[in-house]
Amino acid sequence: MQIIPLWAQAGLWGLVSGGALVIGAGVAYFIAVPQRIIAAIMAFGSGVLISALSFELMDEAYRTGGFTATAIGFLGGAAVYTLANWLLARQGAKHRKRSGGRQPSEQESSGSGMAIAVGALLDGIPESIVIGLSMLHSGAVSLVAVVAIFLSNIPEGLSSAAGMKKAGRHAGYIFGVWGGIAIVSGLAALTGYAVFKDFPPEVVSATTATAAGAILAMLVDTMIPEAFEEAHNFAGLITVAGFLAAFALSKLGG
Repeated sequence: MQIIPLWAQAGLWGLVSGGALVIGAGVAYFIAVPQRIIAAIMAFGSGVLISALSFELMDEAYRTGGFTATAIGFLGGAAVYTLANWLLARQGAKHRKRSGGRQPSEQESSGSGMAIAVGALLDGIPESIVIGLSMLHSGAVSLVAVVAIFLSNIPEGLSSAAGMKKAGRHAGYIFGVWGGIAIVSGLAALTGYAVFKDFPPEVVSATTATAAGAILAMLVDTMIPEAFEEAHNFAGLITVAGFLAAFALSKLGG
């Protein structure tokens, strides 16, 4: 007998993974972390996510719904994310993952604070939906996906919050953004399970691939540039280490 319903479990796992954003933001706000360290952590987190979407998301999408549904979802997710990211960049959210002084203040770009918050939300939703989708087949969450998203969310919150602080944004804004996104992450994971549990495999496959495409586009547009800018001599090696760590986790978990 299950004590906690599956939909609630999905929400809790989404909240756990989203909570890593708050942890990262807290570290950045209270500790002066060198930018090269932030960039190195960002590179590692990028490698972790690339591995997870390769061996967990895309592979599962292909096995569930075949190549056509997977390809359509993957390209569609990347296209939708790219369009939304382009629109937000025009409103001041282009450098939302940067830890340096490249994020605009509200005085420099009116409305950029809201754009950055919406951009951060855009980055987090696809990852969280994946957690709920991972529970559809076995009734148990993919711990590999949760760990990979958790590990990648720490540098996301760390880098972005460092940039927010340097742009003069106050603690209420910084922790309000990341705390709110952590809650939305839980709701998105819950939705991923509750909404899609009765859908045909092709729809689940396309949705999983859509999330994977959005995540990969997010990595290239926001996380990898930050990693390369400060740790370019070692960014590739650190990213490979993150990829290998998640790959090993997927095999041990399997």
